[in-house]
Amino acid sequence: MCGIVGILRPAGSAVVLDEATIAALTEGLVHRGPDDAGVWVDADAGMALGHRRLAVLELSPAGRQPMTSASGRFVLIFNGEIYNHSEIRAELAERGSAPAWRGHSDTETLLAGIECWGIEATLAKAAGMFAFALWDRQSRTLTLSRDRLGEKPLYYGWQGNAFLFGSELKALRRYPAFRAEVDRDVLAMYMRRGYIVAPRSIYAGIYKLLPGTCLTLRAADAPGTLPQPQSYWSLHRVVESGLSDPFSGTDEEAIDRLDSELRKAVALQRVADVPLGAFLSGGIDSSTVVALMQAQSSRAVRTFTIGFHESHYQEAGHAKMVAQHLQTDHTELYVSPRETMDVIPRLPELYDEPFGDSSAIPTFLVSQLARRHVTVALSGDGGDELFGGYTRYRRTENIWRKVCRIPHFARKALAPGAKMLSLCGRHSDFGWKANRAALYLSAASAVDCYQEQVLQRRPHDFVLGSSAELPDDRTLVPSVPARAGLYDTMMYADAVTYLPDDILAKVDRASMAVSLESRVPMLDHRVVELAWRLPLHMKVRNGESKWLLKQVLAKYVPPALTERPKMGFGIPVGEWIRGPLREWAEDLLSEQRLQSGGFLNPRLVRRQWSRHLDGAATEADSLWQVLMFQAWLGRAQS
Repeated sequence: MCGIVGILRPAGSAVVLDEATIAALTEGLVHRGPDDAGVWVDADAGMALGHRRLAVLELSPAGRQPMTSASGRFVLIFNGEIYNHSEIRAELAERGSAPAWRGHSDTETLLAGIECWGIEATLAKAAGMFAFALWDRQSRTLTLSRDRLGEKPLYYGWQGNAFLFGSELKALRRYPAFRAEVDRDVLAMYMRRGYIVAPRSIYAGIYKLLPGTCLTLRAADAPGTLPQPQSYWSLHRVVESGLSDPFSGTDEEAIDRLDSELRKAVALQRVADVPLGAFLSGGIDSSTVVALMQAQSSRAVRTFTIGFHESHYQEAGHAKMVAQHLQTDHTELYVSPRETMDVIPRLPELYDEPFGDSSAIPTFLVSQLARRHVTVALSGDGGDELFGGYTRYRRTENIWRKVCRIPHFARKALAPGAKMLSLCGRHSDFGWKANRAALYLSAASAVDCYQEQVLQRRPHDFVLGSSAELPDDRTLVPSVPARAGLYDTMMYADAVTYLPDDILAKVDRASMAVSLESRVPMLDHRVVELAWRLPLHMKVRNGESKWLLKQVLAKYVPPALTERPKMGFGIPVGEWIRGPLREWAEDLLSEQRLQSGGFLNPRLVRRQWSRHLDGAATEADSLWQVLMFQAWLGRAQS
């Protein structure tokens, strides 16, 4: 796991490229790679590459980057892991295309594959998580690529006559001519969702590369040129293929097949030249990953859990029981509210963009705990999106069933009245509920209904100077695959937005902040492709979500240890900002601070803050988003 950064200077540009400039950007990623650093500059060609290394495979200097291919044609900076790189090496050897290997790093394997088959064909063979930049010295062409599901981040964009790209915005911000212009329309998106959906970023002109795509840029291209990223793997195609050719076996065959694919994924992701462990919450997903790890290990697997003293946020006890049953080497740490709150000032630095998911705090704490003992930790993320795990899926189904009882003509007639009521009670609980009712009544489909479940109550007019509210949040989701039912559509929508831009971004930044590599076996593309071939009744059965995944887990862990309502990974931010964090929150939400920032409507924010303090409404989630933006803005402007 590493951090990458680079600068492309078009032909004829006056941008100065030297080792000092790229080294300064690279230092912004030292947390992602504390073990080594490297730069490569070809000033005549207009390319500079920087790399920070966290050594996980090939600990010797043979794994150092930027790395040049055997022929000398390609130079690569790579963040991530190619888990099946040994298989790729074997295939190269069979073809007689293997170079004289310098070491056993997956970076060298990737370069050899590209020289033999080209980029797209090599990526089709690779199982892994990654973001990389490849410079072709012969054609003077830069290719950026990101893994299939978006586990690793990659930002890019033009700043004047320089094309910048890198793992995190903090590296790009070190560029002397960087324009840190907040995109107010994107801020409006953040206020609706609590995170920023790719390809947009908080800064105007800076983008996130979409998962499963490559972007190719030539040194000869004019400044400002932004080619359209091209897909080498598409979840949309995977879903359409799975729904048109579903798995037709029995329940028992499906259990065995899923067990087998997950075992293979876990086995591949256990490979490391450094100590390895796993996060364990005691829920279905993490327990399955740990169970499969332990089943394939002759030694006790290291597992880690964070506990809270507040009983309604408590999962550590469940994790401990699972760990005892599996006989893992378990470490748990109970943290006080003070220790938890001490993380909050670090969040703007960790996430680079406004990030409103409060579970970032415990995610950082468990990463910090694990890093004291291991360098790599496996995670259970991805199970909800693949197997219908979120409670909002069932809630949307129930709401839509009730809405559909009203004839369409009657819904159309009632919707304007509900909308008028919402305007009368604007910015109140009543107004918000009336607005939701209007949206449900006017929804043309269940998809519309679902979007109202995932969007926050924050109206866009909290953001000053934005254009009209982003046209429609549904436009952020690629077209719904044919044959997709309601559950399929909801899982797909989350898999292309919420999963990469909230869940995976949260885990990546929290773990890399402490130089810990996190891996997600459930997002092995073979597991994903199988999951989308499984008929819905194998995922959700008689109101029970993750049915098939639970059957796999039951082979290793008694259901009684894991069967309980889904709790998530939240913390009591609403209570804290009324209590011990009130002074901190009041400072960020002061009228003077809001006015000087110039982005949020002070009157509306102050009204919401007062309502929360009075206990008249539960405003915690949306207020937390405002607080995280204000804290981020203060750091960004410092």
